[in-house]
Amino acid sequence: MQLSSLNQEAVLQINDVSMAREGLRRRRFRKLAFVLALVAIVVVGRTVWAAIQFARGHYSAAAGDFTWHVLPHIPSADAKYVPAGVLILVLVLAVGAPLLGAGRSPHVLYRPEDIDTRLSDVVGAGGVVEDVTKSLNLFLAHATFRSVTGGSSRRGILFEGPPGTGKTYLAKAMAGEANVPFLFVSSSAFQSMYYGQTNRKIRSYFRALRAHARREGGAIGFIEEIDAIGASRGGMGGGGREGVAGVVNELLIQMQSFDQPTGAGRLAGFFIDVVNRWLPAGRRIRRRPVVPANVLIIGATNRAQDLDPALLRPGRFDRTITIGVPNRAGRREILDYYLARKAHEAILDDPKRRDELAGSTFGYTPVMLEHLLDEALVWALRRNADRLGWEDVNRAKMTEELGLAQDATYTEGERVKIATHESGHATVAHLIAPQRRLDVLSVIKRRDALGLLAHSEREERWLQTRSELASAIRIAMGGLVAEELFYGEASSGVSGDLQAATRAAAHMVGSFGMTGSLLSFDAAPGGDIVAKVLSDDSARAAADALLSEARTDAEVLLRSNLDVVTALRDALLERDELIGEEITDVIEQVIASRQEQLIDLRAPGTLGERGPSIRRLP
Repeated sequence: MQLSSLNQEAVLQINDVSMAREGLRRRRFRKLAFVLALVAIVVVGRTVWAAIQFARGHYSAAAGDFTWHVLPHIPSADAKYVPAGVLILVLVLAVGAPLLGAGRSPHVLYRPEDIDTRLSDVVGAGGVVEDVTKSLNLFLAHATFRSVTGGSSRRGILFEGPPGTGKTYLAKAMAGEANVPFLFVSSSAFQSMYYGQTNRKIRSYFRALRAHARREGGAIGFIEEIDAIGASRGGMGGGGREGVAGVVNELLIQMQSFDQPTGAGRLAGFFIDVVNRWLPAGRRIRRRPVVPANVLIIGATNRAQDLDPALLRPGRFDRTITIGVPNRAGRREILDYYLARKAHEAILDDPKRRDELAGSTFGYTPVMLEHLLDEALVWALRRNADRLGWEDVNRAKMTEELGLAQDATYTEGERVKIATHESGHATVAHLIAPQRRLDVLSVIKRRDALGLLAHSEREERWLQTRSELASAIRIAMGGLVAEELFYGEASSGVSGDLQAATRAAAHMVGSFGMTGSLLSFDAAPGGDIVAKVLSDDSARAAADALLSEARTDAEVLLRSNLDVVTALRDALLERDELIGEEITDVIEQVIASRQEQLIDLRAPGTLGERGPSIRRLP
C-alpha cells in the first residue's frame, strides 16, 4: 500500500492487516487441502491394497471383513482397566483443573463480526476521533510504516478521562473499524486467590493477544481501569502485596513481549541450534527473523496520575488521549444522535429547543445524556404517552440534578417562610445576574433541600470574573435577607447558603487573588482551601468582609423590590414549583404593573411624582 494514504482522515480500508488476514486465510486452505490429500491417499491406498488381497482370496466375502481392513486398525481396550482409568482421570481433573483454570486469561473475546460500533457512532468528540483515527491507521499499516520509513507503530494508547465519557465505547469502535479481534478485560478480573496467579493471568492475556494477532493480522486489547494493576509501585518493597510491585513488573514486561517467537518458532530454533553445533561457522543455518505481533493495547483510567511512570514512557503507552466532557457543540451532536433513535414529539425537532437543552446540560457526559433521555421516556410512560416531550425532558433533568420529590409535611408558617426564602434568591439572581437563566424555583423537598432555586449560565463559559463571583455570593445571601426583612430574623434554612457563600469567598481570597493579596493558598500542599483561608487571620477577615458586603448589597436590592419577592412567594404557594419561563413571567408582570403605575403618575393632572422602579446593582 502507499505510504501517502496514511494522511487521509478516514480509516484505511485496504491495509496491511486486511492483506495479512487474506494471506493467512489462503494459507489455512492450503494446509487443510494438504491434510485432506494425505488422508485421501491413505484411505485410497488401503482400499486398493484391501481389494487386491480380496481378489487373491485372502479375505472372506463378508462386507464387514473388507471394511475393517480398509480403515485403520484401532485396538480395543481391556474392560478391566476402564474403571481405574476413569478414577485416575477424575482425580487429575479435580486436583489440576482449579490450578489450571486459575491461570487462564480472564478476557472476553469479541470477534470482528460481533462488533457493530464504528467511529461514526462516536459523536461529540471530534478532536479525539481524529487523533484516534490516525493512530488506528498506523496500526493497520504497520508493515508499510516499518518497511518504508523504519518507524514503529504505537503499541499502547492510554484513554484518560472522567467516568462515562466513552472510553470503552471508543475502544470498541476502533476494533470495529479495524475489523480485528477485540479482547476486553477488567483489571479486577486479573486478581486471584492464589499467590502468583495474577501474574500468570496477565501472561496468559498477552499470549492470547499475540496468538489472535498472528491469526488475524492484528488484535486490539482493552484493559479497563488499568490503574488497579498499574498503580505506582512507590518503592520496590511494594508494601508486601503481590499487586503493587510484582504485578506492575509483570505488566511492564508483557507490554514489550510482542516480538516473542511462537511455540513453533522456538521449536524450530531448538533444532537449528542442535544442528549448528555440528556445522562450521560459515555454514550454520540462520534463524528466520521474528516478526512482531501486530497488537495495540488500550488502557482506560480516570486516575492517570496514579499510574506507574514506567508504564507511561514511550514503547509502552506511547500516547495519552484525554477524553473529557463534551462542550456545547458536542452535547448537541450527542443529543441529535440519541434523539434520532428514540421516539419523541415534534417539539424536540426544533433546533432552538435542542440548542437550549444542550446549553442547560453543562458538564454532562455522553452516558449522562443518554440516561437523561431514557429517564424522559420513563416520565412519558407515566403520563401514558409513547414518546418523550419537552416537559418529560425537564422533569427528568430535574430528577437527575435535584433528586426525586419527597413527601414532607410543612406547617403553614414553614411553607410560607421557605417560599419567601427561595423567592429572595430568585429576585436577587434576576436583578444582578441577567446572564443566568432561572431554571427551577420550588418549595418541594428534594434530597436535603426543603426548597431550591436552580439557575444556570445562558452561554457556556469557563471563566468567572470578580463581579460574577461577588454576584453569586449576593444570590446566596438573598434567602437570608428575605427572611430577615419579612420576619425579622433568619431560620436554620440558611445553613447551606452560607456554606456556598463561604466557599466562594474563600476561593476569591485564597485562590484567585481578588482581594488585594496575590498569595495563593493552593500553593501550600495538603488541606482544603476553605480550611486554609479560615485558619489565617488576615485571609479570614478578607473573606468575612466579602460576605458582609454581599449581605448589605442583597438587602438594598430586596428592600427596593419587596413586591417582586411577594409575587414570587404567592405564586410558589399556589403552584409549589415554577419552571423556566414561569418564574420570569411572574417577575415581568410585576415590572409591567410598575410601568403602568408610572404612566398613571405622569399623566396630566397628576402630581408628577415618580413611581417605584427596580433597582439593579452594577
